Amino acid sequence: MSRTTFQELLDAGAHFGHLARKWNPKMAPYIFDQKNGIHIIDLHKTVAKIDEAAEMMKELARSGRKILFVATKKQAKEVVAEKALSVNMPSVTERWPGGMLTNFPTIRKAVKKMNTIDKMKEDGTFDKLAKRERLQIDRQRAKLEKNLGSIKDMSRLPSALFIVDIQKEANAVKEAARLNIPVIAMVDTCCDPTQIDYVIPANDDATRSVEVILDALCKAIQEGLEERKLEKEKSDAEEAQASDAPAAPARKLRARKGAAVKVEPEAEAAEAPAAEAAPAEAE
Repeated sequence: MSRTTFQELLDAGAHFGHLARKWNPKMAPYIFDQKNGIHIIDLHKTVAKIDEAAEMMKELARSGRKILFVATKKQAKEVVAEKALSVNMPSVTERWPGGMLTNFPTIRKAVKKMNTIDKMKEDGTFDKLAKRERLQIDRQRAKLEKNLGSIKDMSRLPSALFIVDIQKEANAVKEAARLNIPVIAMVDTCCDPTQIDYVIPANDDATRSVEVILDALCKAIQEGLEERKLEKEKSDAEEAQASDAPAAPARKLRARKGAAVKVEPEAEAAEAPAAEAAPAEAE
């Protein structure tokens, strides 16, 4: 069953592409027609591609892996930040820090610095500093929060990227390609889809278009997270049963062994008179 419908995408304006003269010929398979000098995207293919991407993202979520959401354009940044937070996934919506993926250890150091400042405020060290130093640290903390706050819980590289507008986020696409990290992206008619692993042909300039597609993808991620939770609960229950089950047989085995030890002397005593009685009968 499709997670989004043709009509929902049509109402959201997902079918509007760019001016025909600005098109990328590699997007031809996803273009339905041209009207008033603007390319119209084939939404039937968009629906199929959304379902394909949703299944992949669901599997990643079920296996406990992270998907990094990237959108720094004003039409999409707020929607992307909100949707990513709703499924507990990291996001970049202010500025793509150079080396975010290819130089990840350095990015982690910056995040640790932010956490160190937070600890200073908690243990009272911050209050002992001079006023000027406190102001400098506060500005530094605010800058780090703005650029890296949404990825502070991302302790390792993401398993996939979701990108809105691959032209604007070209650096993110290049870094992901260098590290062989799969990319799911909304691709407009002016873009090159060959560099994207999971292409979703759609209008990436309309907030409503981005929201409808993200709704479908985040529902799939939520399903994956719920399935993971159920599998974990089932696994924990089975482990608890397995740890309790061997206790009873072990006690029975010990009881049988004990009985055997007690019976052996009686058996020997019973056999001794029988052995002595045999010669008497022979006489």
